[in-house]
Order: sequence, then structure tokens, then C-alpha cells
Amino acid sequence: MNPRPPTLSTEGMVSSSHPAASTVGARILADGGNAVDATLAMAAMTWLTLPGQCGIGGDAFAVVREPDGAVWTVGGSGFGPDGASVEFYTGHGMRSIPLDGALAVAVPGAPAALAALHAGGATRSLADLWAPAVRAAENGLPCSAKTRADVQEARNALAADPGMSAVYLPGGRLPQVGDLLPQHDLAGSIRELARDVRGFYHGAFAERAVEVLRAGGAPFSGDEWAAGADIGPEPAISGHYAGAIVHQTPAPTPGWMVLQQSALHDGVLGSLPLLSASAVDRLANAARLSFVDRLATCGADNNGWWAVLTPAAVAAARERLDRGCAPEGPFRVHAGDTTSTVAVDSAGRAVSFIHSLAFTFGAKMTVPGTGVALNNRYGRGAYLIPGHPNAAAPRRKPLHTLNAWVITDRAGELRHIGNTPGGDGQVQWNMQLISYLLDHELDPAAAVAAPRFTVFPGSDADVVGAPAELRCESRIPEGTRAELTRRGHNVVVQGPWAAGGSAQIISLDPGRGLLSGAADPRQEGIALGA
Repeated sequence: MNPRPPTLSTEGMVSSSHPAASTVGARILADGGNAVDATLAMAAMTWLTLPGQCGIGGDAFAVVREPDGAVWTVGGSGFGPDGASVEFYTGHGMRSIPLDGALAVAVPGAPAALAALHAGGATRSLADLWAPAVRAAENGLPCSAKTRADVQEARNALAADPGMSAVYLPGGRLPQVGDLLPQHDLAGSIRELARDVRGFYHGAFAERAVEVLRAGGAPFSGDEWAAGADIGPEPAISGHYAGAIVHQTPAPTPGWMVLQQSALHDGVLGSLPLLSASAVDRLANAARLSFVDRLATCGADNNGWWAVLTPAAVAAARERLDRGCAPEGPFRVHAGDTTSTVAVDSAGRAVSFIHSLAFTFGAKMTVPGTGVALNNRYGRGAYLIPGHPNAAAPRRKPLHTLNAWVITDRAGELRHIGNTPGGDGQVQWNMQLISYLLDHELDPAAAVAAPRFTVFPGSDADVVGAPAELRCESRIPEGTRAELTRRGHNVVVQGPWAAGGSAQIISLDPGRGLLSGAADPRQEGIALGA
């Protein structure tokens, strides 16, 4: 697999994990729309192009950098059911919340997040921006290799849901690459959502969704569903790295983990050779430390993560890393299925956007008659640990894996924008990308294609007691891997491009006003200039 050269433009640019989504975004920019418009159009198109990764029934987050340098975010995640508690699940004999079916579902945050993003800066109606997605749903898009693989992975669960099986298992068979997959029910839902996003939370759709979830045993009251509509803009959380400012999404996302790792590496990684054993060792140990801190302290409705970013906590952690002390303790690291986009317009407005159903096809269930697949974020994110700030509890959002970032200089001028899907790989790979861009001045194509490594796993019920691994793509040289083994890492070699993720980056050369962008060669995406 050969990485592509970066795409170049002096106007606007978009990048996503599927050509159809990037094409829609680039057309919006070329027709005079801005980066928010392009993002909203790409979001809806990815519901069709990458249906295993995202959808109306999922969650969504964005970081927006305005032309005047202001940065704001949208956090679209929803509450678990009002009847949720550790005792509710353990009383039914569960050691963890199921990952499929009604019990796995949290209130979708994506519709409310998209409405807030639209209100914050769009210039066109949602009906206009989502018209290409409606047409694609009505006519059917060709099944991609990625979608076929996702359907194959989840085949048995999809077959049990009439809405899912009708679209993805027509006639009871797996679709072939190139088969058209029309989704007439979903086309109607997108039209209705464009007319009235609040109807998703307060109208007939909400009533139908809560009814089917309660029938499946999930203790929803309906009030928590209605409360999901109340999402608005929030300030970004920010930190300094390599002379620049990294802006991230706040809790319940793990954006703070990227800021923590950047604080632990600032002034260090730039002096280490790219992808050397010393650099990989440092990055891996810092990632482990962040995951230990997350499991120990963090929930969506507390500020426990602030404590790890204090100067004293950062200094103590840096001293441990400087001595080569690997963090100890349990932590959770999951894979995940997500997709993301980036967009920059000619005015310098930039949007990093990411959305997800959690695992592939979420809870593997639809709201009947709507074509809307529901997420499994509650099963994926909430703990059954009594007293933990992320324990299942009424009106609590579970911890998230999604995060997105924008990098500016100290004057607020745009330098880079990016993100990557990949569950808990995100906070690790985003740190790697940021270092490659700022410490080593790689262009976007080189950064997204660089060999990837991932710490894995942790304290999930099915892997308790398993040894920690450092998963390395085989393009990391054998000598480097041997040195990492000598330093105590349990190195597991993956295929040359098998780490996962689908990173997107757009960078700005302010001296020439030149945008350069790239999509990760590990998936099917492209960057396009307007």
C-alpha cells in the first residue's frame, strides 16, 4: 500500500473516510458554503457510506475554529436510562451491560449536536445540506468493501432486526461490493429530521423509540430522551504543545487525555528520532498512564480529570516517565467503530467532526419503520463498579472515546486540524499525529500513513489478567521492536497497515496561504480541495 501525496488547495478543503462524503463536502465549499455547511453535508452522507460506524441514532462531537480565532465545541452524547443503576443490571445477573439490544442504548446525541452545529455557523438549511444524503438513501449507494466486512462481522445480530436485515441482508444473503443498498425508511427520517430536529426528542419518533427500548427491557422513562435535546456550544479545553495550542473536546470525551499526554511529552519527543524505540516507549508509557488515570478518576459528570492536568501532577508523571517507569494498574482500552471528517473554508473557518454508533452497527437494532439504527454507547461506556464516577446511574452520560482537535499558533491562527476514529486508539493515535506534525514537521499524508502502535488491553471482563500488549505495525523496524521488548513491552506485531483508524488531517501554510490535506490510506477516504 502506497500512501498518497497530500492534496493541495488555496481555497477550501475537506477530508473524510469515503469519497462520496468528501465529494459532497467539496461541492458545498465550491458552491459558496462554509466549513460548517460542508461538515453537516458530509455527516449525513456518511450515514449512508459508513453505516456501521455512524448514524442518526449515534453520538457526535465537533471542534470549530472561527475566522477570528475563537474556538468552540459541540458535545453530542446522551444520557443512559433514568432507571439505570449498578443494582438494576447486577440484579438481573449481569457482570457488564450488554453490547447488543435495548439495554446497550444511550439517548442519541448526534441529532442535537448537529442542530447546535447548524445554529452556530451554517449558512444553508439542513434540508438543502442533507438533500444529497436523502437521494443516496432513496436510490441506494453501492456497498463498499468496508460495509460488507461490517455486515459480515455483525451478520447474526443484524438478521434478528427486521429493519437491519431488510437493508443489509437482502434475501438473507450478504451484499456484494457494488450492490445498491437503498434505505427508503431512512430517507424519510432524514427529511423529517431536517424539518424538525427537536421532533427526534419530543415527537412521534421519540415515543416510538422509547416504546421499543422499554419493550426490550431498558429502564427508560422518556424524560431522559427529551433531555437529550438540550445541547449547545461549549468552550474547548486547550493545552500548549511544541509552541502551539491544542484545542480539544471536553468531557465526556477523553480530549483531556490527549492534553495530558501532550503535557507529558512537550519538549521531549522533538529531541527523539521519529519512531525510535525511545520515542515509542515514551508515547506508550504515557498512554498507559492516561488510561490508568481515566479508570481511577473519571466520569462524565465530574471533573476528576482536571487533577491530572495540574502542574504538580504533570511534573510528577513526567519524572516517572523520565526514569522509564511504566505505569501500573488496570485500565480499559477498547476498539471501536467510528468515522470522522475535517473541513476548512476560504475564510479560515475549520471544523473537526467525529461521530459514532460505538461498536459496529451499535446495538444492532432499529427504531421500527424509521431505518434509524441505535447506538450501544451505554453498554460500551458505563461501568458496573459501585461508587465509581462512571458507574451506571440515573441521568448520567457514560464516558466516551470520541474526541477531535484543532491546533492554532499562540496568536490563534490555524495550523492543523485533524482526528481519527478507533475507539481508545484515538487518544493514542491523535497524540502520535500531533507529534509528527509539530515535532517532526511531517506533511499530512506522511503523518496519517506513518507506522502506528497501540497499547492494549486492560481490565474488561473478558481480558482480566491478560498481559498488556504493545501492538506495532510491522513497518516499525524489527530492531526497534526488539529494543521495545528489551524495555519490557510485550510487543505484538500486526500487519503493515493493520493497526486501525482512519485519520484525517488538513494543515495550513500561513506564509503561502496553502492548505494541504490527506486521508488515512488504511481506509477508503480522500481529501479534496474546493
